[in-house]
Formats: sequence, C-alpha cells, structure tokens
Amino acid sequence: MLQLARLRASPDRITRITVCTRPFRAAGPRLELERLADKTVVHNYGHGGSGWSLSWGSSAIAAEKALATGERDIAVVGCGALGLTSALLLQRAGARVTIYAKDLPPNVRSSLATGVWSPDSRICFEDHATPAFRQLWEAMARRSFDTYQTLLGLPGSPVEFIDNYVVWDAAPQLRRGPPADSRPRFADLQGELISDLMPRSEDFGPGSHSLGARYLRRNSMMMFNLAEYARLLLSDFRESGGQIEVTEFHSPADFARLREKTLINATGYGARALFNDQSITPVRGQLARMIPQPDIGYSLQYRDVFFAPRRDGLLFQVVGENDYYGFGDDTTLPDRIEAEHAVDTIAGLYASG
Repeated sequence: MLQLARLRASPDRITRITVCTRPFRAAGPRLELERLADKTVVHNYGHGGSGWSLSWGSSAIAAEKALATGERDIAVVGCGALGLTSALLLQRAGARVTIYAKDLPPNVRSSLATGVWSPDSRICFEDHATPAFRQLWEAMARRSFDTYQTLLGLPGSPVEFIDNYVVWDAAPQLRRGPPADSRPRFADLQGELISDLMPRSEDFGPGSHSLGARYLRRNSMMMFNLAEYARLLLSDFRESGGQIEVTEFHSPADFARLREKTLINATGYGARALFNDQSITPVRGQLARMIPQPDIGYSLQYRDVFFAPRRDGLLFQVVGENDYYGFGDDTTLPDRIEAEHAVDTIAGLYASG
C-alpha cells in the first residue's frame, strides 16, 4: 500500500501569493551577438518556463560567445537564473565579472518560479523546433542536468530529487483529453530527446494507495530550493571576486556608461522593454505559498493544479489544461480566488483519501 503523508492544505494556511512573468519567444531563447556602438552584447534570454532548467547549458553558450571577443573584463546585465550562471561560468574561464542589476535575489523574477526541472516548458512553438534547434536544446538540457548533479547533497539541499504523482479520477480508457485547440503547438522535446535522464514511471490503481478511488502515475522529478540555491550562486560569485552594482538601464544607450566592452544581456522578460523586443510574449504564473510541512516530500498534479513541496514553503499553482494558460497576460496583481482554487483542489484529494 502506497501511503502518502497527509498534506495540511487549506486557504487559511496561505502565507503569500506571488506572480511572475515568463518570457516566451516563439523561436526559442535568444542567443546571439549584437553590436551597439563600441559594445558587444551577447543575448541570453527568452527561455519561457525553462530558465532555471536550461541555465547552465544556455549560459555556457553565452559565456563562450562573450569570451570569443577577446575581452576578459565582462559585464553581465541581470541577476536572475541566467545572469548568475553566466557570471559564474565566465569567472571559471578566468574573466573578471561585474553584475549590473536593478534587483537581486530574492527580488528578481527568477525567484518567483516554481523551481522544478522543466527544460521544455514553453521553450518555443513546435514549428520552430528545427533539427538544429533540437540539437541545441538537447545540448543545453544535458549540460544543465549534469551540472545539477554536482549540487546534490549540499547543505540546504539546493537541488534534490522527489517523487511526483499525476493523479486522475478516471481509468486511462475513460479519460478525456484536453479540448481541441487551433493555436500553434508548443514544442515537446523532453520525452523525445532526453528520456534516458529519468527512470520509467509507475502506475497505481485504486486500492493500492492512500488517495482513494483514483489512478496515480509516479515518476522522479528534480527540483530546486530556490532560496538556498540563489544564495549559493551569489555566495560563489562574490567569493570568486565578483562585483555587483545595483543600477537600472532604460535603453541600450545606457550601456555606454559601463567600462566593459563586452556584456551578456540576461534580463529575461525585462528585455522586452529594455530592447523593445516585441518577440517576447508574457506568460503569467501565480504561486500560492503555504507554511512548510517537513514530512511532505512529494509533488502532485491533479486536474488543473500543480503542487510542489518546496522547503521555503509549499507551492500551489493553477496550470490550466495546456501551456496557453496565462499566455499573453502580463498582469502581476495576485488573484486570491485563483490561489484558493489551487489549494482547495489539492486539499480535496485527502478529503476522501
């Protein structure tokens, strides 16, 4: 009998509701050089919901492009997932690095992410997933995955593996798929290109687990304790001599005041305004955060809600029926009704369990 520790989920235990804006680009992340007056800008943004997951692989490409300019004093603009990893990889290659950012963790958009390994979450539209892009994406995903394995077991558990359960009310042959949607499909690459990185899933029917007359599928999932992980990255950067200057840029012309000739632009969704990049589409994501429960070490997806047991607070998120949920929505005002729906949906699993 599979016994899942009982989750204490109720709206009165919500401690905070946060909203982030994922930077989706139909063609995938922007990883290219641009000349601006006497500066060389290497872009490293537009990863949709895959910023943390692809950060080490994507930033390795950006760092290589930056170092190829011959400069060894390099600026990184942005202090989120892509900015921090870009800066660390540049340092490891011998560069002197300064991060310029308006905000630092935990007050950056990356800190508002769910914190799960999701390397193809809204990474691009399917018709842009060319053979060349698939090869690039796979290399980024594998390099990032390998790097995360070196962070397992560290104090504070910045990276760890947990069990994830997808839960259904009906047997497989009775389930209805999502309604037909005529909009472009998002690329689905993980199962096709890197399925060897995770073990096979296991199914549990009614009577074999503690969640009542439901059907479960268990798989392993990697996730990040973002509070501790961001602290670790910042600490490593500073201990290696990195400098941080808190500043704000309103247009690329503002880069002229920087002493460095080569910059990595890792501003994420901020690049939409900074570079007037209208190829970025906002994708709204809201998290209801709840008092931590140390005995809960598994995640759940049930109906339209995802739950994750982050160490800095339990997370509940409405994910909708497909990746278009929140698409094109740049609002950041918390929605209490949505938050309570997410919590009540997961709580309902235990009412009859």
